[in-house]
Amino acid sequence: MEPMHWEKLLSKKRFEDQAKHHEADESVRGEFQRDYDRIVFSSAFRRLQNKTQVMPLPESDFVHTRLTHSLETSCVGRSLGRIVGKNIVERHPKLTQHKNISDNDFGDAVAAACLAHDIGNPPFGHSGEDAISAYFQSSEAAPFLRNLSEAEKADLQRFEGNAAGFRILTHTYPAQCDTPGGLRLTYTTLATFTKYPKESVPHFPNSKLCSEKKYGFFQSEKERFSNIASELGLLRKSSESGVFFHRHPLAFLVEAADDICYRIVDFEDGCKLGLIPAAEGKKLLKDLLEEPEGKVSRIHFSDWREEIGFLRAKIIGKLIAESAEIFLLEEEAILAGRFDKALIGELRCKPALDEIKKLSIQKIYQNRPVLEIEAAGFEVLGGLLDVFLNAVFFTQSRRNQKMLDLIPDQFLGLDRKISPSDYEKILNVTDFISGLTDQAAITLYRKIKGISLPKMY
Repeated sequence: MEPMHWEKLLSKKRFEDQAKHHEADESVRGEFQRDYDRIVFSSAFRRLQNKTQVMPLPESDFVHTRLTHSLETSCVGRSLGRIVGKNIVERHPKLTQHKNISDNDFGDAVAAACLAHDIGNPPFGHSGEDAISAYFQSSEAAPFLRNLSEAEKADLQRFEGNAAGFRILTHTYPAQCDTPGGLRLTYTTLATFTKYPKESVPHFPNSKLCSEKKYGFFQSEKERFSNIASELGLLRKSSESGVFFHRHPLAFLVEAADDICYRIVDFEDGCKLGLIPAAEGKKLLKDLLEEPEGKVSRIHFSDWREEIGFLRAKIIGKLIAESAEIFLLEEEAILAGRFDKALIGELRCKPALDEIKKLSIQKIYQNRPVLEIEAAGFEVLGGLLDVFLNAVFFTQSRRNQKMLDLIPDQFLGLDRKISPSDYEKILNVTDFISGLTDQAAITLYRKIKGISLPKMY
């Protein structure tokens, strides 16, 4: 099988861009930086400021939200991309000579994909994905799924924030049909964003290949991803059924940036919230640095929080350098589709990282207030989906007509004419609910259930 080629993988062509002769001035902003900027100014990205990262509905100012996590991940991704890019352009001089590709382009493409990597996550973190999946597996949802294919049902019954993100980046709602192609990002950024380049069926929950553990696009966007893969020369996997591809190589860097940030920064949050004893936290972080025992820092810290912040910064720098080194060692295998493992799992310090992950699960992610709010999320998201799906499927009811009026225009058809496709109806309602912030979801649920009433002005 012919390997992938960087000359084709790094395309500045934009998805669904109808401008045939568009020539951007890259002396000011490169095309991949334009992708980054478009994501920053999107409403879906802005909503991440009120979506859960570690602690749902945090009261403390320093606890990360999905927005701050995404920004930090993009910084790590940019560093990874530029280190890798510098070496790749040296190994493949044709990139600079014929394609006008620089190490900055690698960094900007990875940073843009990292910035968007959580853009499809529903309220209440990963528990929100479970809540949506659980609703569509319930008897209440069965009437809505009656006319769907098995693959369409799988999209909903194993709801995936990564696929929802790809839909946000590429989908144009009927009320906005004058600008097709969603954010119209470059093919390269969209493929780099897609860590799981497969559809929802067949399902491989126990696969040892990291790109197959989840899926990256719904049936509604399957053809779009196939077109992107064809444009960039991604390798298709042999499969009796379904759309499966090997990852774009830069997707490994997006995954590494996310892994580094959530492992280390979530752990830092846990220490600062008092969920993990400071002394235990410092010891585990120092183990990651693999420094000589008894080494004394020449920096004076005013308190342990400053020291933990300092350790976090040093560790992230170390993990970036080591992850980039592994990528470059495995470049040939990655391009040939023979490497399909998380870079962070190949690091020398993996045992120490595993200890941090284990303690984070015990002390942070399974902390009682976190579990209580996540459990409430099942009631909120399931309740909202049930109310609004009934509204779009059974419009004759006066109650449902009122609920229908609460759905924003873009989640219905042109002139608010509901799509005749059951699958599209369900996806549009799910887009509406999963796009809400944590607080907006709770507030809407309380109002439509009569638990609280809106203020009248």
